[in-house]
Amino acid sequence: MRKGKGTVQKGKGKVKEVAGKATGNERMEMEGKAEKAEGKTREGMESARDAARKSGDAMKRRTS
Repeated sequence: MRKGKGTVQKGKGKVKEVAGKATGNERMEMEGKAEKAEGKTREGMESARDAARKSGDAMKRRTS
């Protein structure tokens, strides 16, 4: 399975969050949390798109 942009963004956010905690930089920590949340949202959209694509493919097979 390939990793989508959402997974990558979640990872970047986690790194930023941990770096912010380690250095005491609250702004970086908050940015990391926001990026993680955006990554989760993006993953959900990717998952829904994949499910719709699979459903469409199944319908095509039934009608042919």
